[in-house]
Amino acid sequence: MILFTDAVTAISITLLVLPLVDLVPEVASAHGKASEVITGHLDQIWSFLLSFAVVANVWREHHRAFSSVVKVTRSLMVWNMGWLLSVVVLPLPAEMIAAFGRNRFVAGFYYATLLAGMVCRVAMLRILKTTPGLLDEDDQEPGRLQESYTESYLNVLSLVLALVLALAVPVLQYYSLLLLLLPRWALLRRRRAR
Repeated sequence: MILFTDAVTAISITLLVLPLVDLVPEVASAHGKASEVITGHLDQIWSFLLSFAVVANVWREHHRAFSSVVKVTRSLMVWNMGWLLSVVVLPLPAEMIAAFGRNRFVAGFYYATLLAGMVCRVAMLRILKTTPGLLDEDDQEPGRLQESYTESYLNVLSLVLALVLALAVPVLQYYSLLLLLLPRWALLRRRRAR
């Protein structure tokens, strides 16, 4: 399951760049300058970088959570497939951001895709936390799973707040994703306080 998840995520993150690659012949056939591939398509580059960072982060968190898994249940597999669906769908709203810019429907679609993946992650962590025998107990750092679960739960709440903010104040749209840094920041402060 982990190898399959890694492979699907790698393909998804690679697909993000394909619309940018398609710009090269488009600009060349219009007899544009090579620099226009970049300077004339900043929205597409922004959406690529945003989505690359998001997919890289969710993969890193997934990989970290599953590094100690020794057994997989049916429910864990189902939630993992839901998580993968959100990762695979993400290039679509990312490309829509590039094409339509600050559009409420596109922002809602993008945020809903992220939210679906985060909810699946919380469900997977809950299963790992409450089902004995799924984790290699010798390989677990004390409290790491609980901390991941807490951070993921707080990320869901932060994303819901970011979505509301993005829809209410369109000029903030994707900048509201910075709210996702708050749970990590809070947990780091708590860890340092201990």
